[in-house]
Amino acid sequence: MTVLLLHAFPLDERMWEPQRVALEGHRVIAPRLYGRGNTMGAMADSIAAETEGELVVVGASMGGYCALALARRAPERVRALLLVGSRPDGDSDERRAGRAATFDVIRNEGPEGLWRMMEPKLFADESKADEALLYRDAEGLAGALEAVRDREDSTAFAKTFGGPLQFVVGEHDPFVSASELEGFDVKELEGAGHLVNIERPDEFNEILSDFLARV
Repeated sequence: MTVLLLHAFPLDERMWEPQRVALEGHRVIAPRLYGRGNTMGAMADSIAAETEGELVVVGASMGGYCALALARRAPERVRALLLVGSRPDGDSDERRAGRAATFDVIRNEGPEGLWRMMEPKLFADESKADEALLYRDAEGLAGALEAVRDREDSTAFAKTFGGPLQFVVGEHDPFVSASELEGFDVKELEGAGHLVNIERPDEFNEILSDFLARV
């Protein structure tokens, strides 16, 4: 079984290192999403072109949006979706407007300024934050943020997806809550923030192992 790990914004594929122990015995692919186009469709098409066979896709935040785009484009290849800190809908008008401030930070303060702005939103326990995981190319970050902002609403697709689909959210995630995912299979980690796989790796790895056993 191939497990495809799709990372969050503004981090890169190194964010999945705490999951390696839980994925022993599986073929694991963890690509970098930056530089694959400025739409989720382009990102998904690029990933589909460089992978083969059936996939179990684990996506965090931006990676979850890419996972849904991939499943929409190649449903025969995506056997299951585990989405971490992600939501199936598109950006609201309010959230799209808020992205403008993030673009300004990237342009004016670079990746380091983006990290200062986002770190409190990514982690409920900031002692778990690791700036070394930050992707440091401003152009790549801006392109990825554009893809996040302009993503399609995948709610209807997610509700009819044919394989196992589970959302994992932190209790204090500012971007998505369990109550907003009513009607879906949702696991909420008490006390955690947006990136639960980093902040609470043992608990998340148990969820991941259980999910893979169902596929």
